[in-house]
Amino acid sequence: MTNVIIAFPKIEDAKSMKNLLLRSGYPVLGACSTGAQAIGMADGLNAGILICAYKLPDMMYTELIECLPEGFEVLLMASPSHLREKASDQVVCLSMPLKVHELISTLEMLVQTVERRKRKKKNLPKERNREDREILDQAKSLLRVRNNMTEEEAHRYIQKCSMDSGTNMVETAQMILTVMQIS
Repeated sequence: MTNVIIAFPKIEDAKSMKNLLLRSGYPVLGACSTGAQAIGMADGLNAGILICAYKLPDMMYTELIECLPEGFEVLLMASPSHLREKASDQVVCLSMPLKVHELISTLEMLVQTVERRKRKKKNLPKERNREDREILDQAKSLLRVRNNMTEEEAHRYIQKCSMDSGTNMVETAQMILTVMQIS
């Protein structure tokens, strides 16, 4: 599930929000009272949701957004007058005073957005480094010469062997190179 970080100027407010979300079944990574603490919690995570106030003791929400990792969604909670001044379209806003059902439904929408983005990123083809591409190319070349295969056939052969053995394609290509160069 998606990690949630809460940042409000008063730590009591952040902890109350954390307890509310935990009771509603959301995994809250932490509650903090400064932007620096929120950034520290978000560091190393590749996705999540930050629920924050308009202004924290050490920074405005706009500065906080700039420091977050790329996969984070932001839910800004502020008075209606502050929400009119909203600087970014990337921020989802809820006006204070808070209605719990609005918070939960908005948070669920953000969770779905983050999860959809994670699935989409996971389904993208993995980018191989130059060394891995060279190993694959050598194995394909060896298969083409020794077994009279086309490049596509050699690729499919490595792919099938990889799936059958439960190893990745680069490991399989290395095994093919080792076995075929010995014989």
